[in-house]
Amino acid sequence: MTLVLAATPLGNPLDASARLKKAIESAEIIAAEDSRRFHRLASDLEVTFTARIISFFEGNEKERTAEILSLLREGKEVLVVTDAGMPTISDPGFRLMRDAITENLPTVVIPGPSAPTMAIALSGLPTDRFTFEGFAPRAQGARNTFYEKLRFEERTMVIFEAPHRLHESLVEAAEVLGGTRRAAICREMTKTYEETIRGSLAELITWSDSREVLGEITLVIAGVEEGSQSKSADDAVARVREYEQAGMDRKAAIATVAEELSLPKKIVYAAVVDANKMSR
Repeated sequence: MTLVLAATPLGNPLDASARLKKAIESAEIIAAEDSRRFHRLASDLEVTFTARIISFFEGNEKERTAEILSLLREGKEVLVVTDAGMPTISDPGFRLMRDAITENLPTVVIPGPSAPTMAIALSGLPTDRFTFEGFAPRAQGARNTFYEKLRFEERTMVIFEAPHRLHESLVEAAEVLGGTRRAAICREMTKTYEETIRGSLAELITWSDSREVLGEITLVIAGVEEGSQSKSADDAVARVREYEQAGMDRKAAIATVAEELSLPKKIVYAAVVDANKMSR
């Protein structure tokens, strides 16, 4: 009775490990995100299997988790695969893995292809520290808030984005993070038309605006220089005090500085409040 999570190729079947092939051949039950794509993968890998295939995708993950846990308790071995990459990484599997661990059921992970790590390696951006942010929100307001929270992130950021939303997402990222911020678009990794476009966010906006973007997209964005948040706060406080000394009231000064430095007003306000506390 073992739960096995296995990474599958992002696109190129040659990336499949011998261990994955063996797991497919010997599995009793295979929980697949898309059964048709799994059958195609098995065909590409030239492996045969006798396992019972059950669907396991975002829409039925809660119900299937309960079913799979029951199968594990009965002594069955269940292999979990998603359409591409590692289960649980922006794919089904987290709830199942968490609950299996809670019940002290045996768990195994078969490592393999992963879009976030491949993209950060391709980007040429710092890899010593990075953060995976999953998919950027679909709605414009939520996406803007998403990038606002990353404004002072010092680690390299890895983000999934839909091809039809890439351009507007890059525009919003540039508005918040600055057009000069270094970044990379990794498209169709391991597939026939794989390409990586590197440059500033402004340059990537120009690139995405000049063509129809298709395929799987992973966006990698450089973090800010260490200490940038403190420096921005100090600059904001200094500018607010200059305006106050010139006769402007604090509320107007904060709004003016926020616009000048392209910072949210709440950040400038918080910086001024903190500075006043320190000076007492």
